[in-house]
Amino acid sequence: MKLSKRVMSVKPSLTLAISAKAKKMKKDGLDVVNFGAGEPDFDTPSHIKASAVKAIHEGFTKYTPASGIPELKEAISKKLERDNGLTYGPSSIIVSCGAKHTLYNIFQALCEDPDEVIIPSPYWLSYPEMVKLASAKPVFIKTRDKEAFKISPSELKKTITKRTKAIILNSPSNPTGTVYDKKELEEIADIAVSKKILVVSDEIYEKLIYGAGKHVSIASLGEKIKDLTLVVNGVSKSYSMTGWRIGYMAGDDKIVSAINNIQSHSTSNPASISQKAALEAISGEQSSISSMKKEFESRRDYMVERLNKIPCFRVSLPKGAFYVFCNIKDTGYNSIEITNKLLDEANVALVPGKPFGSDNHVRLSFATSTADIAKGLDRIEKWVKERL
Repeated sequence: MKLSKRVMSVKPSLTLAISAKAKKMKKDGLDVVNFGAGEPDFDTPSHIKASAVKAIHEGFTKYTPASGIPELKEAISKKLERDNGLTYGPSSIIVSCGAKHTLYNIFQALCEDPDEVIIPSPYWLSYPEMVKLASAKPVFIKTRDKEAFKISPSELKKTITKRTKAIILNSPSNPTGTVYDKKELEEIADIAVSKKILVVSDEIYEKLIYGAGKHVSIASLGEKIKDLTLVVNGVSKSYSMTGWRIGYMAGDDKIVSAINNIQSHSTSNPASISQKAALEAISGEQSSISSMKKEFESRRDYMVERLNKIPCFRVSLPKGAFYVFCNIKDTGYNSIEITNKLLDEANVALVPGKPFGSDNHVRLSFATSTADIAKGLDRIEKWVKERL
């Protein structure tokens, strides 16, 4: 059977083999420390779970509008105004089955051959594959450790062509934890406006910024850039609701309408019960975020300090999200080799950097307990001293 060229262009996830192997080792009774988690290790707050139970008991288990229930859109509208200084009416908002689904729909609505989408590298591994599935071409701007993994205005200008449709901006970033400040965003916005290219602003980690840093949405920097920006967010990371699958986008009404058409013929509505839970998450009390963030910051500081004491491991302090992107070039191994060796020989699971755009790095999540972080780093340190 011949598969489509579109599907054949998509790379299989290089992280799946490591993940499957770690799970099998655990199943076989081995004590594996897993630094691969892409989700908070905290439970969904009780008031959010209670709202879902209430929805079930009240029979809110049927179809809803494909683009989301009106009260959730209204809550998202208020959230965007309260937190981000952005004004969007319900017709400019669509709710989807997670932020990943939102992003996929965006590229399906916007892109075709020979469009190009600019992606800063390192990147979240699904961005390029989503772009390719929309028959467009991902174009990468390589960033460096010493520049905090940020693109420069000059590099962005050089990369834009007449085929450029959009740039993806992920701040805070997965996998690097990079956070762009207001001045840096203004420079990107000026270029996007002058070249009339769209900005897909993935802000899913916005609540997880540490120290004195603050989240700034590029869409808040003026009406011209707002008109060109598609703001993507959701409840997965901020409220530890990864399994509930609720994401959303705010942007141009025409694009929202197009995505609604796509969604109505693919997934239909996001789960009704999950929408009620998301409504409570966004509208209800927010104390769980600050307590979770405080714990993440403590773990981050400990992990970075320990890693920088391990020979041949170098890492900068991430400003947001819950990952460190550690440079392992001096070990003499690439990211696939060292992740396999650490799993086989030290029972520690890391995520190779290659599928994120850098084979000289590995990603470690600190969305796991401090005790497990300490145990895993002890094992890495011991392995490095014995093998390198």
